[in-house]
Amino acid sequence: MRWSEEHLYERILAKDASFDGQVVVGVLTTGIYCLPSCPARKPLQRNVRFFSDEAAAQAAGLRPCKRCRPDAFYRGEDAGLTRLEAALSRVTADPAAFSDVDALAEAAGVGVTKLKELFRIHLHAQPAAFLQRIRIQAGCARLVEGRSDLADLAFDSGYESASGFHGAFRKQTGLSPGAYRAMLGSDRFVLSQPSGLRVDDVLRFHGRDAASVSERVEGRRLWKAFLMGGAPATLRLAFGESDVEVSLAGASGPAAMARAHRIALRLLGWQDDPAAFETAHPEWSVPRPGLRVLLTADPFEALVWAILGQQVNLAFAYALRRDLIRRAGLPAAKGLVAHPDAAAVAALEPADLRALRLSARKAEYLLHAATEAAAGRLDLEAFPTATAAAKRLLALRGCGPWTAQYVLMRGLGFRDCVPVGDAGLTLALQRWFHLDARPGPEETLRLMAAFAPHRSLATFHLWSSLKGVPA
Repeated sequence: MRWSEEHLYERILAKDASFDGQVVVGVLTTGIYCLPSCPARKPLQRNVRFFSDEAAAQAAGLRPCKRCRPDAFYRGEDAGLTRLEAALSRVTADPAAFSDVDALAEAAGVGVTKLKELFRIHLHAQPAAFLQRIRIQAGCARLVEGRSDLADLAFDSGYESASGFHGAFRKQTGLSPGAYRAMLGSDRFVLSQPSGLRVDDVLRFHGRDAASVSERVEGRRLWKAFLMGGAPATLRLAFGESDVEVSLAGASGPAAMARAHRIALRLLGWQDDPAAFETAHPEWSVPRPGLRVLLTADPFEALVWAILGQQVNLAFAYALRRDLIRRAGLPAAKGLVAHPDAAAVAALEPADLRALRLSARKAEYLLHAATEAAAGRLDLEAFPTATAAAKRLLALRGCGPWTAQYVLMRGLGFRDCVPVGDAGLTLALQRWFHLDARPGPEETLRLMAAFAPHRSLATFHLWSSLKGVPA
């Protein structure tokens, strides 16, 4: 080797990423090999052996480190993404072990500035916001499990004080920890409306198909039917002047109420606070202040809608969706039909879908996606990053960039998505920028770059500028 062992050891102590790919670090006491930049605790120099490449380390009987993933690095995968995903997995498993963003950066083996860049690219979020979200999710899970001591719950979730935990919990869930616990034993709960919530837009959006069989809007009330453990359930949202009363019919128990709460927040676009976007782009807030990206009840529903909506007009897409729900869904309260889950759709035959007027290709794509999801090979919520979820979606038959970006945006809630090729988006961009023709894919991305990292919300604004209701 062209470097002395003393120099190489200094480089691994410094976690020098510039030496990744130049040398492999073998740790004889643990039987693993690492990248020089591995964030793990460094071994004593006498326990280290340096190799020129991965093959040499493997020939010596060493296995790849699970933290720095040298095997992924040498396969040409994104090293930063690999480390980030490994760190995210550790945080999700034990959020209380990470006191702050510095601890998360240490786990990922990068500096805080680099960590924020990785989060912006791959999660469309800030590290601090991610940490808070994971901590509160852990707190909710413990409450569902029956944990009752709220003071202990705060510390177990990674908070140093009960007051800090209570404030963060209410901001993320719309309820105090005590109210959330009470909800688990009830069939209803009340949320305070987020500041500036455009209630009329929420109702128009979810009721945009007036003939829908799985949603219904009457006055200031919204009903949504879905499957809960294979059985039909119906969620009702009744909007008051400043709050939303949510009730569940057809299912009960802590797990059912926890899911009902999650769905209600998704339908309200709870996590998509528009303040940062409106500050950066005040020209958008004048006609539509408070607009939010509203999500589907679950990611699979967004994927079904995206596949059905490929290369057809909205009216026909609505009709296809209604027919599919009638064919594969189950009757629910209020005369609605619960949207089918992946198993119900996967149980259909191609002929069943062809009878519903799906093309042969569209039927193939839908059945393939449903089969993958039903078998557990397409658990979209299990992917820690938008990058990983998009890669998996694009591996599906018939799933192109538009479908993947739509699902990332409306099914998974990622905030910096661009459904390139969307007819409504290109028309809105043409009008907004006074173009002679609709922009192509490259120009669409160029025009939308100005709205990063809020391009999902910018897309909703552009859609809304056409007819007042996004697609």
